[in-house]
Amino acid sequence: MAAKSSDDYAWSHKHLLGLADLDAADIRFLLTTARGFGEVSTRSVKKVPALRGKVVANLFFEPSTRTRSSFHLAAGRLSADVLDFSGSSSSTTKGESLSDTVRNIEAMGVDVMVVRHNQSGAAALVADSVDCSVLNAGDGQHEHPTQGLLDAYTIAQRTGRDGFDFTGLTVAIVGDIAHSRVARSNIHGLTKLGAKVILIGPPTLLPATFKAAGCEIYHTLDEVLPRLDVINMLRVQFERLTSQAFPSVREYSALYGLTTERMKKMKKNVVVMHPGPINRGLEIESAVADGPNSAILQQVTNGLAVRMACMFLVQGAQHTEN
Repeated sequence: MAAKSSDDYAWSHKHLLGLADLDAADIRFLLTTARGFGEVSTRSVKKVPALRGKVVANLFFEPSTRTRSSFHLAAGRLSADVLDFSGSSSSTTKGESLSDTVRNIEAMGVDVMVVRHNQSGAAALVADSVDCSVLNAGDGQHEHPTQGLLDAYTIAQRTGRDGFDFTGLTVAIVGDIAHSRVARSNIHGLTKLGAKVILIGPPTLLPATFKAAGCEIYHTLDEVLPRLDVINMLRVQFERLTSQAFPSVREYSALYGLTTERMKKMKKNVVVMHPGPINRGLEIESAVADGPNSAILQQVTNGLAVRMACMFLVQGAQHTEN
């Protein structure tokens, strides 16, 4: 994909299926757009008319709290009508195909579909099945692009990188890398913005294949702590594990948990992040999760602005391309 200059840049993506599909200029433009929407949440009336008259369908075939609520609020703040859909109560449980389900929902006049699914590639299948714009809210072990974007937005806020140039920043992603769509989107986004990404986890949860993404790989946490500007702790996804990935929860916490003692080995202003939900005492101690270095709740807040920007841009691109 050819690089774009800031002078001739124009957003051209009808869908947002993954950060692998975007270049650095796309990501910076999206995050800059999100910054413009960020102040909406601080108003007494938290609405703008950007998508008035449009319909956003939230199609969640997998459980979610933060992401689903964030997309719902983001659409509402753009003045869109919102249709919330749960896979557990849909006709897919009766054997209807995903393609037929989304075509029927689109026939109700939907302009944007937000899709979360437990199968990798499901969002792309939906995009191939409908004419409206599609936003991937997490598909299997593939990507979670809006989480990657809100993480980058939060890092920029906490480190003063107003231009979203992360050159010179070292970011660690710790834990269950193998099963994490969040990790994959972060890797794509952060490396394109110039950051050095270090992956840390037990060998069973961190395949050597991730070296091909340009990341450093370590299986011990303590040796890299002094280097880090940002540390992003991932949830151990027990529901995706098909075999015992480590001897015990206690051992995992001892080797990879972010504790107050480990914080003493890190830079004073290191940024602590977690996509949630948190297994307190396993991936991270409560004192760290709730401490002054934590940006965890800031990530949640920033998700609204980022998702508003995503819906706004793909809806505009739809009219440009059609």
